[in-house]
Amino acid sequence: MALSKPIMNLMASYLQNLYLNPIKTKAITSCVVGTAGSIASQLVAGDNIKLDPVLAFGLYGLLFGGTIPHYFYDLVERLFPEDVVAFPLAKKLIFERLIYAPIMQAFSLYTLARFEGKNHSAAVKQLLALYLPILQANWKWLTLFQIVNLALVPPMLRVLFMNLVGFGWAMFLATKRRQQSQKKN
Repeated sequence: MALSKPIMNLMASYLQNLYLNPIKTKAITSCVVGTAGSIASQLVAGDNIKLDPVLAFGLYGLLFGGTIPHYFYDLVERLFPEDVVAFPLAKKLIFERLIYAPIMQAFSLYTLARFEGKNHSAAVKQLLALYLPILQANWKWLTLFQIVNLALVPPMLRVLFMNLVGFGWAMFLATKRRQQSQKKN
């Protein structure tokens, strides 16, 4: 019971910040989750912590990981309102899985490579090597989480929910990128 008060205070503070500064709060949360996922991936692999991927995942989360999904989930609610559209969940899911996910996966892979200091050519090469396997894994493993997110999570908390799922995804993505990088060496 002693932990419940600090946890409740943290949750109240987070929700208040989410209400008052939604984009800033989502961006910072995404930064923390992306950074933690990168570090965890390296630790699980038994590697020494390399700063470039940690900074890349953190910067990506800060600039794009909270902001783009914030606007995406807002758009999806406006395009497929529950009370107007037939089968809104199915339409939201199809839109997310077939349009948003492929674009974001390409954008993420390219941007992470650039944030690590790779030039355009190297970033494109890595994108081409990883895009299809990563997108297929995204469709395979994240579809159920997106169904839960779109069906059960209030719109204000959708980015947070996917950030929590994203911790594991960031570990997976960092591992795949590291494996691809080791292959070419």
